[in-house]
Amino acid sequence: MENISITIHVADRPYKLSVTRAEEERVRKAAGIINDKIRDYGKTYAYNDKQDLLAMAALQYTVAALKFEAEMEFRDNHLDDKLSQIDALLSEQTS
Repeated sequence: MENISITIHVADRPYKLSVTRAEEERVRKAAGIINDKIRDYGKTYAYNDKQDLLAMAALQYTVAALKFEAEMEFRDNHLDDKLSQIDALLSEQTS
């Protein structure tokens, strides 16, 4: 897939990126979500510069991503166990 060049703004700084057309909307949406969170934190907390707010947003989203990964791993493992149990039951019935 061909890459396109886009510029996004995060914490009032421009970043030029090369992304596929399929990724463009997701990248722009992610930048918007980050900027919204920075704005929310700026209204709520005292800060020295936007870097502090950006760090807080990064921490929040990283914690959420780690939680999601742990949940997916648990579901995958649980699903594998259940499928093994079903397979064993079916094997018993056909034997």
